[in-house]
Amino acid sequence: MHSNPVGRRGGPTRRAVLGTIVGVAAAGAAGGYAWDQLRQGSDEHGGTVADGAGTGPSARATGAHTFERLSAPARTVVRAADGGTLATFTDGARTAVLTGPTRTFSEPRTTEAKVTTDAWVRLLPREWQRGMEKSASFKSWFRKALVDTSPDVFAVAFQYSSAGAPDKHNAAGVRYAGTAHFGPRNAAVNNPLDFAFHDEQSDFYDYLGLPWTFPDGTRVQPERDRYGDADCSGFQRLVWGYRMGIPLHNTNTKGAGLPRRAYAIAADGPGRIVIPHTGKQQATDLSALQPGDLVFFAIIKDRPDFIDHCGMYMGLDDQGRHRFYSSRSAANGPTMGDMSGHALLDGTDFYARGFRAARRL
Repeated sequence: MHSNPVGRRGGPTRRAVLGTIVGVAAAGAAGGYAWDQLRQGSDEHGGTVADGAGTGPSARATGAHTFERLSAPARTVVRAADGGTLATFTDGARTAVLTGPTRTFSEPRTTEAKVTTDAWVRLLPREWQRGMEKSASFKSWFRKALVDTSPDVFAVAFQYSSAGAPDKHNAAGVRYAGTAHFGPRNAAVNNPLDFAFHDEQSDFYDYLGLPWTFPDGTRVQPERDRYGDADCSGFQRLVWGYRMGIPLHNTNTKGAGLPRRAYAIAADGPGRIVIPHTGKQQATDLSALQPGDLVFFAIIKDRPDFIDHCGMYMGLDDQGRHRFYSSRSAANGPTMGDMSGHALLDGTDFYARGFRAARRL
């Protein structure tokens, strides 16, 4: 990224744009400040509430722990001295789920549901393989991860909530987070609850308003009308790729990192499949899911076997339902809400009927 944003505010200098990654890294290391910012002002405006201050005692243990191998999928589970789960690492995936202070996520603008969880989703430096717990590099990483309360994947994702996440800028003034929208208004669709009411095709670089050069040398330009926008797969690329560091490419074919479209991420993305896509049938066995998994949907009426939407699994909500978070047209951006279909994987609602597959990055 080398040029000025195409957005609605004055463009920063080339030095400022090049400083974006530095600013994002600094924001990630700054600790839990994001939670206070989301909580303040959101209760009054019906926005997103993300209480990350630790509403209960921390489940993170500093004492002895053991490593246990489990299957379906093959994974290593870390147990505390009392037998409780400290962390889960899945073979072939970088996603690590650690147990930490309890947080509550809610979005009063679009749903009464809340998700209270002690799961903190982070990325390993490389894909997990059996026996990695014996390496010195992992031991060093794990000691730090167990006590880390800086923003994790969930915290970063909610920094883009359509319900009113505050803008965040790096030291050079470049906005790297803040309320995201799905895409420009689609004049061909009149029903605001239609999933195509706002146009898709907005990728992470459109949200940023920055040109982007991919590892293969392909250079793309953001569209001015899409500044601040990210469609369903663009949002996942914004969080997992731009913010968390998983490699990105700009095609829908196999390659290192996250491809562009939802169907391509489902089929050829990094990590491993935990619920395979078998065709037109709703996926109903949710036992393999863990927080942070990408979930995929066939939501086009006449193409019940074609993946056209993706989201991030959050876990069980306060009603015991399996809830996900995704950028959607009806909410015009990232939401855990229930506009134009409940954000649920189980049951018979719109998205549940379209749920087809899941992948752990």
